[in-house]
Amino acid sequence: MSSHTHNTIHVKKMNVELVKNALKAQGIATKASIAGLTKLSVATCGTILNELLAAREIIELEPDGANGGRPAKQYKYNAEFGCVICLLVRTEGGIHSIGCSIVNLLGETVSETTVELPRIDREVIDHIIEGIINDKENVQAIGIGIPGVVHRGVIGVCDVPDLAGMPLGAYLEEKYGVPVTIENDMNMTVYGFYHLQNFEEDKTFAVVTFPKNHFPGAGFIVDGRILSGNTTFGGEVSFLPFGVTREEQLRQLHTEEGFIRLGVMTLASIIAIINPVAIAITGELPRESQLKDLREGCLKDIPEEHMPQLIIQNNTHREYMTGLVAATLESLTYRLQVTEKR
Repeated sequence: MSSHTHNTIHVKKMNVELVKNALKAQGIATKASIAGLTKLSVATCGTILNELLAAREIIELEPDGANGGRPAKQYKYNAEFGCVICLLVRTEGGIHSIGCSIVNLLGETVSETTVELPRIDREVIDHIIEGIINDKENVQAIGIGIPGVVHRGVIGVCDVPDLAGMPLGAYLEEKYGVPVTIENDMNMTVYGFYHLQNFEEDKTFAVVTFPKNHFPGAGFIVDGRILSGNTTFGGEVSFLPFGVTREEQLRQLHTEEGFIRLGVMTLASIIAIINPVAIAITGELPRESQLKDLREGCLKDIPEEHMPQLIIQNNTHREYMTGLVAATLESLTYRLQVTEKR
């Protein structure tokens, strides 16, 4: 394939994404309104709309004749053109569970269930996905949130022992033939928090969780982008040099004095390194009554003008699912790889 042909294909795919995103954002639109939003020509928009209409990815509505003259054709995105499966793998207080959401291509939840399980392994996850795909023929992507380290679809250190070391991503993609997004739970939670905040510009934001009977973890958004690191190990704050063994760290976190001490060290480290606008403190261990001690402990080392807002929120299911849905839907979009960094 010549470079010219290759570039033409790239441009065409990017233009299709622009049109689809504009239509999703507007709800109902005409060729002219889409052209105005995307800065593409009306002719280019018309060609793309006709192709999407033939594929049934969009729907043509009754023409709009409100302004007199020849009525303009109106279009809307077909939310039922496909759906995605999003699974939240959790282990809290010794209870394993999987939350499952089926979401249409506009990001609207079609159904949502949670099931508690005696154990979770590849076969359990596969069985859930297989049941949904057998019931719905239009599944276009799968997203899975994991309480552990994930690198290129391979699960590393994980709070669910039967998933550790499992190349889950490649297995599911080969079996079902759709994109599979497997992400660390903290990355997805911070991504969800960030989406729900609706910041007007790119910000730096952090979430740190202190779960019961498990090691803490964190997720970071830096200048509007998830920061996961070279091998997606970023956020494994339980490996900070606290000066105690990991076993002792876990024991201390379950005491009032130990939680405040280790919590302050964790928060101060995050503040000094990424300087976030806010940190959400989550999990079963934090309590609202501890917020003052955590803030004052950080201020012993962090100048007040650099101190972020601290928020304690124990239940983050909504944020976790919001982040995973966003990442899974993004896996369906065509994006030209750009080397320039912000």
